[in-house]
Amino acid sequence: MHLVPEDRAHRRAIDEHTVCDAIAGIAEPETVRGWAARFSLLSDPNRLSVLMAVHRAGPIAVTDLALATGINETAVSQILRLLRVSGTVAAEKDGRIVRYRLVDAETAGLLESIPVLRQVV
Repeated sequence: MHLVPEDRAHRRAIDEHTVCDAIAGIAEPETVRGWAARFSLLSDPNRLSVLMAVHRAGPIAVTDLALATGINETAVSQILRLLRVSGTVAAEKDGRIVRYRLVDAETAGLLESIPVLRQVV
């Protein structure tokens, strides 16, 4: 069991090859923490709605995001502040209007995998 860390080497495995495959499938701790933080951002329905809207229509203003998502402007602004701090979205000034766009490629890839089935009336 060449991939098992020394501090766990004394423990018994049922299938050593499977254990090594599992260890090989786990990213470095820093990468795991990064993905966990990304999934945490996506775990809130309002944040996910804002992200999906920005991904699809960005660059987009807070007012337009509030209208599109049904979330009040103050809440949208708070969500965008969190997403900016995390490096997920970026703000672009357009005169007096600030528009937001998705800048995190990994998050964009995840959002691409979400099926969006909406009937337009």
